[in-house]
Amino acid sequence: MKQPLTSQQRFARNLTQQHEEILSKLKVKGTGSDDLAGWFLGPKAENTQLLQELIRQALDNHCNDRKNLYPNDPVYVTEEMKQTPEYQQTVKILKDKLDVLLEQLKGSVPFWSYRWQSHMNWDTTLPSMAGYFGTMLYNPNNVAAEASPVTTVLEMIVGDELCKMLGYNISEESQTQGPKAWGHITCDGSIANNEAMWAARNLKYYSISLAAAIKNEPLLQKAGALKISLANGTVTTISQASSWDLLNLSVDEVLSLPDRLNSEFHINLDLLNDIMENYSIQNIGFDGVNKYLDSDIKSPVLMAASTCHYSWPKSAAVLGIGANSLIKVYVDENARLHIGRLKEELQNALDNRMPVLMVVAVIGTTEESAVDPLKDIIQVREEFRKQGLNFVIHSDAAWGGYFTAILRQPERQVSNRFVLYTPTLTMNAYVTEQYAHIHQSDSITIDPHKAGYIPYPAGGLCYKNGAMRNLVAFAAPVVYHGGVDPTVGIYGLEGSKPGAAAAAAYMSHQVIPLDQSGYGQILGKCLFNSKRLYSAFITMAEPDDPFTIVPFQRLPAEKNGEGPDKIKQQYEFIKEEIVPKTNEEIMADPQAVALLPELGSDQIIITYTFNFKENGVLNKSVDKLNELNLNIFQALSLSPGEHDHPSKTPMYLTQSQFDNESYGKSFVDDYKKRLGLSIDNDEPVNILISTTMNPWLTDTSEGNFIPELVKVLRQTVLEQVEKLVGALEEA
Repeated sequence: MKQPLTSQQRFARNLTQQHEEILSKLKVKGTGSDDLAGWFLGPKAENTQLLQELIRQALDNHCNDRKNLYPNDPVYVTEEMKQTPEYQQTVKILKDKLDVLLEQLKGSVPFWSYRWQSHMNWDTTLPSMAGYFGTMLYNPNNVAAEASPVTTVLEMIVGDELCKMLGYNISEESQTQGPKAWGHITCDGSIANNEAMWAARNLKYYSISLAAAIKNEPLLQKAGALKISLANGTVTTISQASSWDLLNLSVDEVLSLPDRLNSEFHINLDLLNDIMENYSIQNIGFDGVNKYLDSDIKSPVLMAASTCHYSWPKSAAVLGIGANSLIKVYVDENARLHIGRLKEELQNALDNRMPVLMVVAVIGTTEESAVDPLKDIIQVREEFRKQGLNFVIHSDAAWGGYFTAILRQPERQVSNRFVLYTPTLTMNAYVTEQYAHIHQSDSITIDPHKAGYIPYPAGGLCYKNGAMRNLVAFAAPVVYHGGVDPTVGIYGLEGSKPGAAAAAAYMSHQVIPLDQSGYGQILGKCLFNSKRLYSAFITMAEPDDPFTIVPFQRLPAEKNGEGPDKIKQQYEFIKEEIVPKTNEEIMADPQAVALLPELGSDQIIITYTFNFKENGVLNKSVDKLNELNLNIFQALSLSPGEHDHPSKTPMYLTQSQFDNESYGKSFVDDYKKRLGLSIDNDEPVNILISTTMNPWLTDTSEGNFIPELVKVLRQTVLEQVEKLVGALEEA
């Protein structure tokens, strides 16, 4: 006789059916628009009326929903209440306090302005703002589907969209493309990075725990004959494999083990999960799992470029791996991970039996916009697999993930008047090659609230093999009804999180496609503008000026090792044939079109430093140079108490520094030489940073705005040089 469904099972079935109905309405193909002018509020709030209409539409919808959902329920706030002095006083206080807040908010930095060339932030898209506002009124919590039946589905859709853009397989039926990928929204890239490391740690030790359970638990002992493929391709059984063998299985090999135990040895998966509770590193920690390791196995390590985000050592500390276990590999002269040094560190790990949890490829650093050589990292892993060493490859594309849209052809018919900025124009060959391999990463961090122009908080994490998410699943029975709830909330570190963030990303993706016609158009224009800004900045200093500017990102002629004459010739071409020209004139010049993608950074952040001359002699003091650039930054930034209003700041930059610990002495000394500084010291060098996320910067209603930025920066530099030199002369 068929057993009746429990209340939990009925809940799960009904919710799943509801999800499918919502999904069929929301997951629409062929959507999207072409006109960038309708995607943002605009630097002068040109789309004020449109935003007001969208907000009114969302507000009316929500209020009508409250009125109509349970029509027979009584009201609480009556018209009589509204006439009372107490109510009217409350309203007055509310409006007064809002006035105070709004007045103070005028002191916020103007991210949307042409003059904002600082942190990686700009305007948010109109569809994302409308989606966030409309959903915020319902306040859904994506911790569990019963608290967010609509926005949980939206998060699933967004996860699939991001996976697809990154080249992952999102089809359940496609066997040739590998396992189905899975992605979800996090509060930011730091939490996504933490989860990726967490999953990599648990994956690395899962087979160790499973082998121990098979050895010790009578109910599992028959599975000792399970065959596994080792990193070097040989086949053995799980009971015969060494600890080192088990620690270096591939991602897919490890993730397939539970299902194989079920299909090949008829071991119930619930039973397996119950037993593994007492063996997994998730529950017993390193001390518990280390007793199952062979004596020659050392503590695990992770590897990333020395320019990696600070969330990586923080995550290693939080997960009990230890911040010092993150091996920071020095970068090359382009601030990209040095592949030769990576090989040396991997060989050391192999020789000393140190498991490598993951190698991180940064797909766009936050200070140099440098893209690590992902293609080479993947090839290096293949080389070390043959020697028995395997590891997860994670791409930290928190900043650079959306640039993948530049490589994706539109799936719909675009407007005849629409012009695509092709990848060959906006991304150089090296960068394009790395993006062509991003789908081979095991996991990828990608933040909609960065290059996706979505309101905070909206980070993201995608797994190539969606089963990897199960390694970081925690289910609270009270919230998740015994784990049968079809939700995204049980995966990862967060509990409560705003469904409005998922709705914002969903709306933006629906209006602005994740291909060359949408986000590819926005970021393609930003790349174009960044190259023009770089060209204008590096040529602003005249021979008789009391300052010089040295970009970290060298001219292509310098990178190629060409002589002084060729470098000067290329500099003059930029100054004469790119800087003063219109966009149309540049695009009509084949030589300029060929050179433009090679200028500046790998993406849209440029890094540079000013030095000064005293009586015509170039300064050699690092300390004095650092003081000058700090003063320039302080004059062109906004901090609490520094200025009364943003209107007193004519332009915005940010700053950082190159130091020996993070970059290596040879890297820092090379930059010092280019600046004309003494290298007989270990002092760091201050750098200024400009991020160009404004797609309209060179194509305003009055033309190119970059000359105005150059004018402001040049005047600021002259003023700060005069102050510094005057102070030095007085001293």
